[in-house]
Amino acid sequence: MTDKVYNVLILCTGNSARSILGEALINHLGQGRFRGYSAGSQPAGKVNPYALKTLEKHGIDSSGYRSKSWDEFGAPDAPQMDFVFTVCGSAAGETCPLWPGTPLRAHWGLEDPAGVGSNDDEAMAAFATAYQIIHRRVSRFVALDIAVMGEDELKAELAAIGKA
Repeated sequence: MTDKVYNVLILCTGNSARSILGEALINHLGQGRFRGYSAGSQPAGKVNPYALKTLEKHGIDSSGYRSKSWDEFGAPDAPQMDFVFTVCGSAAGETCPLWPGTPLRAHWGLEDPAGVGSNDDEAMAAFATAYQIIHRRVSRFVALDIAVMGEDELKAELAAIGKA
């Protein structure tokens, strides 16, 4: 094991739902080995309240999360990313800014729960599904012994996680 803390950026278009859940789960499940961040190419400007309710339902602190632009992470004083994961189709197809260093990238796409459902129960069900998928993927990711894995092996595992 290494004492290195890996920085992980979760990207989506709006940075209001899936990427927020991913950021929170990286921080929660990463147990100090990982530091999660999230951003969007076209940030919504606010976090979806169902994302916050979903985190709270699972005992994860929901304070301090905000919808922000990926431009923040391209600034000279921004933390250097080790990993960048996209969680929606449009973010994966967009031109990403050049990140300092050489982060490993993977696409972990899943359906956007925002705007799903015509009532609270349906919306919460959509967020519960998204949470389960992201939780499963982040759990697999943080369990990897990254320090001993070769780059090709790690890239293959990250791609496989995105399909799980």
